[in-house]
Amino acid sequence: MSVMDRIRERLAPLAPQQLELIDDSHLHAGHAGARSGGGHYRLAIVSSAFAGKGTVARHRLVYEALGDMMRSEIHALAIQARTPDEQ
Repeated sequence: MSVMDRIRERLAPLAPQQLELIDDSHLHAGHAGARSGGGHYRLAIVSSAFAGKGTVARHRLVYEALGDMMRSEIHALAIQARTPDEQ
């Protein structure tokens, strides 16, 4: 299973209504994080789980869902987390 598939799988408990994941690792070739094997990703996710939460709390939900991947396969993750009403 690819890293992108694993990210999607781990985010599934947030019941995303939309999820767009882009691998930007090729833009960071030679970067220290890229050399250690961690990828650079952009995530746009829409979920009711974010309702009533600020940006930091939303990002924490994403980081918690990804768990140990944030210390190994993922070096950088740009997150845009919205509720269905914010689309």
